[in-house]
Formats: sequence, C-alpha cells, structure tokens
Amino acid sequence: MNQPRPVTRRALTIGLAALLAAPLALADAQFSAEMVQRGPDGKTTMGKIVKGDAKMRTEAAHQGQTMVRIGDEQRGLEWILFPERKSYLERSTLGPDGKVPPKPTAQDPCGGMPGLTCKAKGQEQVAGRTALVWDITVSQQGQPVTLTQWIDQERGPAFTLRQTMADGAKVERVFLGQEDLAGRKTEKWEVQMTAPDGKSMKTTEWYDPELRMAIKQEYPGGIVSELSNISVGPQAAELFAIPAGYSRMEMPQGGPSAAPPAPARP
Repeated sequence: MNQPRPVTRRALTIGLAALLAAPLALADAQFSAEMVQRGPDGKTTMGKIVKGDAKMRTEAAHQGQTMVRIGDEQRGLEWILFPERKSYLERSTLGPDGKVPPKPTAQDPCGGMPGLTCKAKGQEQVAGRTALVWDITVSQQGQPVTLTQWIDQERGPAFTLRQTMADGAKVERVFLGQEDLAGRKTEKWEVQMTAPDGKSMKTTEWYDPELRMAIKQEYPGGIVSELSNISVGPQAAELFAIPAGYSRMEMPQGGPSAAPPAPARP
C-alpha cells in the first residue's frame, strides 16, 4: 500500500486510505523501529519493523499468534514465519519471466505494473514541489479507465501529490509545515480524498525525508499509526534469515493471509 494506483470509484475511499501506509516497504535507509497502532477505543497493537539492504522484516500479532514477514527483494522471495509453531511459508515475488519486476518510478509509473498504459503530460509545480504529470489507463470490465497523477519527481509514485479521475474523484496532498517528531525532522502533510459526490475524508501524515516514508499517520475515525524508537543504521543479517529448526509449510488456498496450514510433508 505500494503506491497510488488506478482505482474504481467504489474503491476510492477504501483503497487510497490504505495506500498511505504502504510506503513502509519503500524506505531507503536501513533502520529498525517499533510499530504502534491506536484505535478510537484506545486499544493499542504493537509490532516491529526492520529495514535492511533490499530486505524488510515486520513482526506483529495476527489472530492470536506472532507472525513475522521477511522479504528479500534481490532474491525475489518472501517468507512468513510462525514462531510459536517453528514453521514458515515461502512464496516467490518474481515476475512471470522469472526476474525481479522493475519498480515504478516518477519517469515510468507503469514499470512492473502489467495492464497499465502511461502517457506523459509534462511537469507542474504542486505544493511547492516538482511533479511529473501522467495519464494512466487500465481496462476495467472491458472498458478503459483513465486517471491523472502528479507524481513527485524526486520521491516517485509512493509520494503522488495529486490524483484525479474522470468521474470527479480526486486526491490532493497539502503541505502543512515542518515538525519534529520522535526525534526526527519531518514534513507534515494533509491528504484529502474526495469522492465524485463531493464527500471527503482527510488523513494527516508526517513524512521523514531521510527514511523516505511516513512515520506517523492519523486516519479518519481516530485511528493512529506511527513508528517509535527509530534507530537508523545497518541491521544484522540473521534478522532476515529463517531460524534453524523451522519447517516449511505448504501455501494455503487463499494466500498467506489464510489460516496457517499443517507443515509440508517430507
């Protein structure tokens, strides 16, 4: 939720709110941090995140048990570990050609995104930043659907500054100023999502330029997600490896979000 993509009108308020959390996987600097999410009822859930060199590890509770997700971008592999069961799932993240898919960039937002067609429209200044303007077309139910994105030239598709659709739906980032947060210098942004009927919702995020990601987000309804105890620097290699003694399981139907299956037979 890992970049703004073409969305249907029905998915606008659901999909784009979730996309704001996605840049976690796009951070450049190596670091570790604790993840905290607070609900409107005051309930708090905790997790951990570690970013290595082209590797990512997240750890959180899921359905009453700890779940660890490790991604190795260079090898094109992802593992989901269940420490209580000392078992894991493995899946490939390679493309159909067996290679690591290219990442979308400000210069090619359709890179690694099959089924999309991108047409450059020049560049503009948005919120004091230089944006590359693209028309992005995708086929939905046999009909072409086109939206326009103003993508931050430096930060790429994970930091789209504006998005509009033909039906009038739009998303806009508004810069609110600089702010120190958790010992980090951040930029405070408001992201306003407007549906075709004019109804809107706002999310506030604190973007860390060094990490190239938001370290705090406040969502409608009182949900807050943020990183704390951020420590920047190289991370230990063993954090991104499967521990000794773990057995591999077969991937369940429905993907890795389904209930953990029994270990694979030898």
